[in-house]
Amino acid sequence: MNYDLLVDIASWLFLIYAVVVSSGYLFAAVFSFLEIKEYKRENIPTDDVTLLQSTSLPPVSVLAPAYNEEANVVENVKSLLTVNYPSYEIVVINDGSKDNTLQRLIDTFDLVKDESLRYNSIPTQEIRGVYMSTHKAYKNLTVIDKANGGKADALNAGINNCKHDLICCIDVDCILEDDALLKLVNPFLNNEKTVIASGGIIRVANSCIIEDGRIIEVRLPDKFLARAQILEYFRAFLMGRMAWSRLDGLLLISGAFGMFNKKIAIEVGGYNTKTVGEDMELLVRMRRMMREKNEPYTVGFIPDPLCWTEVPQQWKVLHRQRNRWTRGTMETLWIHRKMLFNPRFKVLGMLSTPYWMFFEWLAPIIEFFGVLFIVLLYVLGRLDWTIFFSFFAVVYFFSVLYSITAIFFEEYSFQQYKKPKYIFRLVGTAFAEPLLYHPFVMWAAIKGNIDLIRGKNSWGTMSRTGLANPQKKQV
Repeated sequence: MNYDLLVDIASWLFLIYAVVVSSGYLFAAVFSFLEIKEYKRENIPTDDVTLLQSTSLPPVSVLAPAYNEEANVVENVKSLLTVNYPSYEIVVINDGSKDNTLQRLIDTFDLVKDESLRYNSIPTQEIRGVYMSTHKAYKNLTVIDKANGGKADALNAGINNCKHDLICCIDVDCILEDDALLKLVNPFLNNEKTVIASGGIIRVANSCIIEDGRIIEVRLPDKFLARAQILEYFRAFLMGRMAWSRLDGLLLISGAFGMFNKKIAIEVGGYNTKTVGEDMELLVRMRRMMREKNEPYTVGFIPDPLCWTEVPQQWKVLHRQRNRWTRGTMETLWIHRKMLFNPRFKVLGMLSTPYWMFFEWLAPIIEFFGVLFIVLLYVLGRLDWTIFFSFFAVVYFFSVLYSITAIFFEEYSFQQYKKPKYIFRLVGTAFAEPLLYHPFVMWAAIKGNIDLIRGKNSWGTMSRTGLANPQKKQV
């Protein structure tokens, strides 16, 4: 066997894959920049005032599942209750919490059981009770207490019990901007096509100053792990989903904050309770159904930072999260494998699903085998150190440059981190992230693949420190 030939073939395959991935990132950056530029030109702040005075704004039901969220639940419900929107309800679904989540809600918001008759369009776990507030200030708050069934089951219970035709599904640990609903509903207004969903940008709330459920000062986290995720969110939202939105090929609206057409969500059967990637799977199923019915539709995406969330600050918790994200991606791609390279589904079939398969799901696996390949070459004495360091330098500096470009996009668009020293620290994080953060996330994805093959389907415990207001100090 000609081992030199096999080594050459493998080397070229890894090189070609790296070039294709890098080219995809460059195209995404270009498309995202054009989309952000167009959005800034077409959306004038004064338009928000006009919209708020309009009587044609559709009412919205905000669904917030909660499981063992006593650290954040009161603060975050208060945040939801202060959203600047003329007609909306908040539906918090307590999904069998084992802590004091429900009792804190009852005590803080003066909740009592409501015995009104309700209909279940989507099967869910047992509903133990539905609570309404006796306090006039919280009249638009509903709390559902149910047996534990997971986030998807909790959201389905919220869909069954909410009043309005537009549903906004969020994580209860999120903090919304005042105009979040107003901006997210905008794609549903005066659109010739049926808008099935709309999403927005998620930002990192760790270390921010929060009062009465509102972000009053954006701060950069002290911990490297949280800062690395800020860069990751910049890349994913500002340079990823913006590009897919421009191509009308978006497959994912973050489960932390997304708005959906309730009628269509019910028509496809609600959230899938058998996957841990229920947010991605629902959107793909809705898009697939609309394409199969040949009905014109679209999915909106808003580049404004509308929602702030707490990200993991412990490596162990981050590992669980990324493990689950990988399993959810694999499950969704498998469920909807019919779409892959299927011209009937146009951009979704010929571009979106192939991209997600080769460059989202398979990327960590290929990268892992690339590392093993280099180790094998070293053991066999066939590693050319000049070529190795040259390739490593190119990949490393491309990764750093891409993250710095994402920081530039943030500064060009929304400038949330206003202090110059925050930008310098983010740039410093961009240099450290490929060496410290990325290998860990890659390994979590590998473990996610292994766990799915072994049949693991649990979320894992996602402990939080809470978004309580840190002690104010001069920084």
